[in-house]
Amino acid sequence: MAEQTPPGMCTLYTFFKATPAWLLLPKADRSRAIAEYLAAVDDFQRRLTIRAYSTLGLRRDTDFLLWVSSREMEPIQQLMEALRRTALAPYLDNTYSYLAVTRESQYVKAHTEDEVEVTMQPGQSRYLFVYPFVKTREWYLLPMEERRRMMAEHIRAGHKFPAIRINTAYSFGLDDQDFVVAFEGDDPKEFVTLLMRLRETEASRYTVRDTPQHTCARKPLEEILAALG
Repeated sequence: MAEQTPPGMCTLYTFFKATPAWLLLPKADRSRAIAEYLAAVDDFQRRLTIRAYSTLGLRRDTDFLLWVSSREMEPIQQLMEALRRTALAPYLDNTYSYLAVTRESQYVKAHTEDEVEVTMQPGQSRYLFVYPFVKTREWYLLPMEERRRMMAEHIRAGHKFPAIRINTAYSFGLDDQDFVVAFEGDDPKEFVTLLMRLRETEASRYTVRDTPQHTCARKPLEEILAALG
């Protein structure tokens, strides 16, 4: 019998940094380029969920993040194509990009026996903490019950921080990582404590890579682009 693919959402975390040439443009040219970019994003608001976050000053290699999700991958790519056609595009380096899909976790039982569609519904938190995540091949060769036991400990550690929400998406075969992990919260200090506790769980020994880590502050895209200079 063919294995059924569960429903879910396609999601893209894509980071940009303004080039030095951007600051050399006349102010009027920059204003027009920003207006064109904002209009291109606005054209897709009904087809996509688009969230903007500033990373200006928080990482030296990025200035802002667009977190985009959709039921299908095609409109996400269409948005990126539209943004590439704007006057701002030549002045933005796309420094990181993580593609993934949401699906029900193997380690958390659904609340119903019916098929569950996992949707990406960003919350209202001030910060987003994003990183790619890769586990060892040995992890996937462990018996499922053994993995569930270790993940239960991992999940219990996370539940001690109810103010922080986790969004996990799967990248197998789509991108270079296994997962993209995105935590939402209002207090970066609390997030640091959470990650320290997760490092202490047994499951963490099977981690290959969980960097680069991005701290992103939620802001309107118009304010983010204006802050570029």
